[in-house]
Amino acid sequence: MSAETPAAAGQFTRRRLQFRAWRGARPFWAGLFVALGGLPIAYFPYANLQIGHLTLAMSTTAGAGSLIIGVLLVVLGVSLWFQKHVRVFAGVAAILLALVSIPVSNLGGFLIGFLLALVGGAMAVSWVPGEPPRAEPPPEGKATDGAPEGAVPAASADDAAFPGFPAPGTQASGPAVPGPRGGMDDGEPSQAFTAPGAHDLSGTSPANGANGRHSAG
Repeated sequence: MSAETPAAAGQFTRRRLQFRAWRGARPFWAGLFVALGGLPIAYFPYANLQIGHLTLAMSTTAGAGSLIIGVLLVVLGVSLWFQKHVRVFAGVAAILLALVSIPVSNLGGFLIGFLLALVGGAMAVSWVPGEPPRAEPPPEGKATDGAPEGAVPAASADDAAFPGFPAPGTQASGPAVPGPRGGMDDGEPSQAFTAPGAHDLSGTSPANGANGRHSAG
């Protein structure tokens, strides 16, 4: 086994999946049946059947009409592959051409082309494009993100770091109240704003002008 075999197999699988997706997006089988139905309708009026030494000519006076019907069916079948928006018109036209081929082209190519074109035209008329897949709803008891239904999601690091708010799971402390200004606390002088030397009983404070010496009594 060569080393290129896995790569070739993978490429074949990829091509097959692409063809399946392309085939599913259009009335593929309807176009195939209509195109195949046109071949016997166009061929049999110009063919000769050889039986031993006996040559049986199957051509009729309407040979040109059979050729036109067969070519039109092939064109309609190919149009169903590449122009899917004309599926209703192509399907109705294929059905009418199949009915006309019965008296014109040897009973519609010995009923082979007639049946193929008739079935293909009916499939083309009834074909509709598929709907795109819808998102499946989440199962019961589960939220869209996989958390249980009704659960509060945890706060992220950015939310916890928001200034002015406590971190999640911690109790907020009381607001910090600044101390009173102006040296008054409930109507009395605050100790933090007491004048220098107010509690100095030695009389050596620079506030009394003695410059650190006892004043003369």
